[in-house]
Amino acid sequence: MQPLVKDNIRLAATVLLMRDGERGPEVFMVQRPRTGDFPDLHVFPGGKVDEQDFLAEHATGLDDGEASRRMGVAAGGLRYWVAAIRECFEECGVLLASREGEPVVLEGSAEERRFDRYRHALINRELSMETFCRAENLELACDRLAYFSHWLTPEASPRRFDTRFFITRMPHGQATLAHVWETADDVWVAPRDALGEYEAGRWQMISPTLTTLASIATYETVAAMLEDVAREGHLTELTIELRTQGMMPLR
Repeated sequence: MQPLVKDNIRLAATVLLMRDGERGPEVFMVQRPRTGDFPDLHVFPGGKVDEQDFLAEHATGLDDGEASRRMGVAAGGLRYWVAAIRECFEECGVLLASREGEPVVLEGSAEERRFDRYRHALINRELSMETFCRAENLELACDRLAYFSHWLTPEASPRRFDTRFFITRMPHGQATLAHVWETADDVWVAPRDALGEYEAGRWQMISPTLTTLASIATYETVAAMLEDVAREGHLTELTIELRTQGMMPLR
């Protein structure tokens, strides 16, 4: 497997959480706090891959061999999918998982409070994802995440990340709730509107976010978007300029 950190480059995963809105597809974005990595930036939820994210026995719809093939790595590709699911739950409160073959939908306030405690414990690193899965009999819905793109922070940056982007539809029966410790703000936004906020100088964003927003801004439905991603027809040509900004081949 790839080391989690090599030459100051840390493995990471990011999630585009999508839903159909009145004016077309919307994506969930968060604003980073003024401290930490990427202060004040509007980004998609995500974070670092952890050692404990290799949970093949709790993943459904995808094994490590196929995940690694899609990534173009020798082994350990499944870690990115699990990291994306974990980060989505930690940052958004949205859990891409199933129990006894059915998508997770929290029933009642008592269960919502219990899962909120799990969420805080995961963020505080007081609980592992494996323990969480065993406690609630969860299967992580890796087959609901489509691999979207690959970005490597340019060499000039003080902190570098080798980041795989994923895309998924917002699950039925759940709601987003960004975590106040890790985010300063959150919003569902049409990609065109997010680009407009950047052009007006109201939002700060970096090349991977801007390029991603531009690549999904023309779709009329989430279904059409996901269909295009499945056949890898969503990305523009990998130009020298995009390579300079950090975009990498899918594999």
